Amino acid sequence: MRLFGYARVSTGQQSLEIQLKALKDAGVEEHRLFKDKATGSHIERSGLEALRQKVEQGDVILVKKLDRLGRDTADMVNLIKEFSNQGVSIRFLDDGISTEGAMGKMVITILAAVAEAERARILERTNEGRLEAKAKGIQFGRKPSIDSAKIKQLYEAGMGATEIAKQMKIGRSTVYKLLNCK
Repeated sequence: MRLFGYARVSTGQQSLEIQLKALKDAGVEEHRLFKDKATGSHIERSGLEALRQKVEQGDVILVKKLDRLGRDTADMVNLIKEFSNQGVSIRFLDDGISTEGAMGKMVITILAAVAEAERARILERTNEGRLEAKAKGIQFGRKPSIDSAKIKQLYEAGMGATEIAKQMKIGRSTVYKLLNCK
């Protein structure tokens, strides 16, 4: 039996270190660690694909948490089936569950469905909050671009950089930067 580890974070700004440390502490060797910095909403991930190619019958894959393997219930069930058909089991360290045995597979399927439902509720609450904020007049997105022609016009009319910055609601350094570029 060989131990493999899989770690995933959703964005490049997040760190894999906590997951990787837990996997190493559980006995996974460095060269058997597979990782992704990608969303868990689909299974087309380079680290997961490499892991799928590497494991063989009798191997065990360790994952820190259930949602690190994936978020979509159908994908999770298919991955578990795929690994199970290869004779590979999966253990989730924080959840204390494993695909070894029928009961473990059932529990994982249920937990994956719960994780997917929770993700849907989070998105729903986020969208409700965004709509409420818009109704209150809060604007989203990039700030409008700076009218450099107006800045130049104000400067040529004798207005100082500090006053231009206050009027245009921008930094004084931005005023100087735009004036030097023109």
